[in-house]
Amino acid sequence: MTTPTSALESRAGAGLRIGVLALQGDFREHLHAVEAAGATGTAVRRPSELDGLDGLIIPGGESTTIDKLSRIFGLREPLRDRIRAGLPVYGSCAGMILLAEEITDPATDLSGAPQQTFGGLDITVRRNAFGRQRESFETDLDFKGLEFSADENGVAPVHAVFIRGPWVERVGEGVEVLAQVEPSEAGHPESLQGTARIVAVRSGKLLATSFHPEVTGEKRVHELFIRMIRGEV
Repeated sequence: MTTPTSALESRAGAGLRIGVLALQGDFREHLHAVEAAGATGTAVRRPSELDGLDGLIIPGGESTTIDKLSRIFGLREPLRDRIRAGLPVYGSCAGMILLAEEITDPATDLSGAPQQTFGGLDITVRRNAFGRQRESFETDLDFKGLEFSADENGVAPVHAVFIRGPWVERVGEGVEVLAQVEPSEAGHPESLQGTARIVAVRSGKLLATSFHPEVTGEKRVHELFIRMIRGEV
């Protein structure tokens, strides 16, 4: 399913170089999304490939695997440094986990050490919060910040796909909630006990979603990120 985009979508990213962390996960889909928006997409696997980026995307996948590989490839500390220095970053699903400062239920390695994150977003997330693979679901979300895509009918909802997605259990000061899932919209609403779950947040030039806009043809989340990079929103 595709959803409306602004008239400028096809060239919104012109002149920008956006990296996608390509250690594991669906990085190819994100590369296609940024290139469709007119930006130059580049796969990032080495510290030197962070140089000259206008922004970075951390894709969905396995957060524990991305964490381990980032250390093996010497990327973890350079990435943490770039994020803290103000590099715009968008994290999708596993990327949201890796941008979080705290994980409620971190995985542990064979030594019992908890998984690490790159941090940057003052949020607490819960991994695989919406259930297992078989409990993946799709829903339409009211998503703040997409006014640039409005037409005579207003801003169309974002069609979101949740695949073993996390949710946000705590947001710190300065973190804006962009979207929430109501219990009736989730794949297994009985487990939500009547409470909406936060699934998209923003703080400064950091953006994170629990879901995968890159797999549905929903281009506005990537365009929002591009506008954040440019300082337009």
